[in-house]
Amino acid sequence: MQKKIIAPGFLFFLLMPVILSAQVIATKGKPDPSVNYQRLKKIDDVINNYINKKWLTGMVTIVVKDNQIIQYKGYGYSDYESKKLMDSNAIFRIASQTKAITSAGILILYEQGKLRLDQNISDFIPSFKNPVVLDQYNAADTTYTTVPAKREITFRDLLTQSSGIDYAEIGSDKMKAIYAKSGIPSGLGDINESLLDRISILGKLPLSFSPGERWQYGLNTDVLGCLIEVISRQNLQDFLTENIFEPLGMNDTYFNVPASKANRLTSVYTEDSLHQIIKWDKDYRGIFPDYPLAKKTYFSGGAGLSCTAFDYAIFLQMLLNGGKYNGHQILSRRTVEIMTSPQLDFLFNGVDNFSLGFDITSEKSANRNSRNEGSFAWGGYFGTTYWADPKEKLIVLIMTQQTPNTHYELSGILETMIYAALK
Repeated sequence: MQKKIIAPGFLFFLLMPVILSAQVIATKGKPDPSVNYQRLKKIDDVINNYINKKWLTGMVTIVVKDNQIIQYKGYGYSDYESKKLMDSNAIFRIASQTKAITSAGILILYEQGKLRLDQNISDFIPSFKNPVVLDQYNAADTTYTTVPAKREITFRDLLTQSSGIDYAEIGSDKMKAIYAKSGIPSGLGDINESLLDRISILGKLPLSFSPGERWQYGLNTDVLGCLIEVISRQNLQDFLTENIFEPLGMNDTYFNVPASKANRLTSVYTEDSLHQIIKWDKDYRGIFPDYPLAKKTYFSGGAGLSCTAFDYAIFLQMLLNGGKYNGHQILSRRTVEIMTSPQLDFLFNGVDNFSLGFDITSEKSANRNSRNEGSFAWGGYFGTTYWADPKEKLIVLIMTQQTPNTHYELSGILETMIYAALK
């Protein structure tokens, strides 16, 4: 009897659904044998205890293991005053979680040959040519003197937060004053300015130190967002939608949340002087809380996005998959390896290193805490945090909308409990 020969192309066609399903996050499936679900469920009691004690109004958590959701739940209230329950698909202001997505965007252009990581950014925004460093500063009138920087700012400096650029509103006192005098925004809120205009002005202002000398959190990723606009000739919203959100199926990620989804946007809270939770006033810290619903044209690459926990898990899963998700190769495997690898010759927080957009868990840090070496992570101003652990093939997002939060230790407690549920 003659054997039938299956052509390789036809075999791939037959296997393609299986290949694609292995890339995407499975929302249903058999229990993961490497997870103790009884232990994992204990996080419900801990979170609800914080809510019952009025230490927290609401939260969403999602845990993905081996490309499959093993926990995904909303707790408490999306809006405490109206007693609107927190749904797992609530939309959060993710603030600085925007940074990793914008960093991926600049790396897409890098892979297209439109920039080099160690190229001077002044090649694209001329005001950054011949940078200077702050020398003497007079707080009485915000005047200052400068000295020439040792070199120019590169894309790698921006990606590693080591350019010498500080942060408006939340940075050092000296640079906050200098930035405020020049009208440089933090990126949070509804900003009626030209992105290129503001970033070009920033380029003329002094740096805190010469590029590459140390790590300092700053408006680096807002500059990267502007560079994406200049290089791609698209606004940042359109570029990220076309190259990341739509291919990945991140259907709830926006700079401008549409009116049809406004009811899913969580309320944002803060604390009074007695550490009691109160709703964020419209003028508090100069940030109008409903800014995600405004029709903005100033797209902050460092702080402007809002999205769901599930959408952000998709983005992180793409990185754990080596840049691939749902049949789309967003970044090459090698670029993802570079993006999630230590880049600095010094530690950014005394323990961990920093990559092209993430805090990277070091061996020393891993020996002290639950996350494995090589885990990559960050968070957002309004109380969101995430990490991805390549060794465990684990993704965790813990989403709140409260800052400051006296009981910030909850995230660390949940982290310990999640790892304790892994067999």
